[in-house]
Amino acid sequence: KVSAERASTDPKVFTRIGMHFTVSGQQLDAQAVARAVALSHEKYCSATAMLAKTAQIEVSHEVAPT
Repeated sequence: KVSAERASTDPKVFTRIGMHFTVSGQQLDAQAVARAVALSHEKYCSATAMLAKTAQIEVSHEVAPT
């Protein structure tokens, strides 16, 4: 799930972006899920790196039962 806020004046850049990941499956290691989410956000996502220049980015996750 993604939510966002934009500046009220032009250019209406994103000022806050929230991303919540829900991961489900059998026998998932909660620490491995947390690490995967962190790596995808901090290391591998070029869009996040670009948007972080103007926006506060909040990332959360949960491991859902199946």
